Amino acid sequence: MIVYGSASNAQQRRRQIEVGSDLFYKGEWLESGQDPLLSPTIFLVEQPPNTNLPGHFHGENQFQVFVQGTGRIGSHEIGPISVHYAGAYTGYGPLIAGPEGVFYFTIRAVYEAGMMRATDASKMVRGPKRQCVSEQMMPTEPAALARLLSVETEDLIAMQPDGIAARVLRLPPDGEASGLEPSSGGGQFYIVLGGELLHGEKTLQHWESLFVSNDEQAVSIQAGRGGLEVLCLQMAHKDPVYVAAKQAAWSARQATVA
Repeated sequence: MIVYGSASNAQQRRRQIEVGSDLFYKGEWLESGQDPLLSPTIFLVEQPPNTNLPGHFHGENQFQVFVQGTGRIGSHEIGPISVHYAGAYTGYGPLIAGPEGVFYFTIRAVYEAGMMRATDASKMVRGPKRQCVSEQMMPTEPAALARLLSVETEDLIAMQPDGIAARVLRLPPDGEASGLEPSSGGGQFYIVLGGELLHGEKTLQHWESLFVSNDEQAVSIQAGRGGLEVLCLQMAHKDPVYVAAKQAAWSARQATVA
């Protein structure tokens, strides 16, 4: 499966949401349905200044990429560009926005609605827990991208034994490079940080994205005339105990609808 995320979709699907007593904004950049095994999603959260998103967890593996503003997740300072990975049923937070607020993409290979509070033990599923946080990396200025003469790589999260990785690729104007081997993980997302990414007939620009499932060949990345800086995020395979829990919940829900 290959799916694209676009700014135009985000503009059409940006909306205000209530989080406790605060008003956040949420924009859907990549949508692909709600299949319980593979339905990649990316949405941008705009968290207001000095707000606190309490500790919580999700039923799916996920990345968060902090792209604007500052804040803190747990004890870790965050800002552009910071990457956080939380495995399924791994509690994290609180997520506290700084005085200018904080914007971050939430990225999952499988659709999920909402969150579960860390205090809600009844919804926790026993199994392995996983969390990684990168150091901050400032995006490359357009003029510096345009001056590149060869491909550069930088690992924000080095490849882990379970396949988790966050790698930045910088390509010179009209340059080409191969992405990570998809079979080594549970799906890949490529997010444009600067310049343009050319793939097939698509031209992806700032914050637009490409998802590649783990049964595809390694993606060939081509830069536009101004070069390219792209973040490659690779998920871990979801643990079987959590896959079984999701399938059981899905089956029960389908039976209720029927």
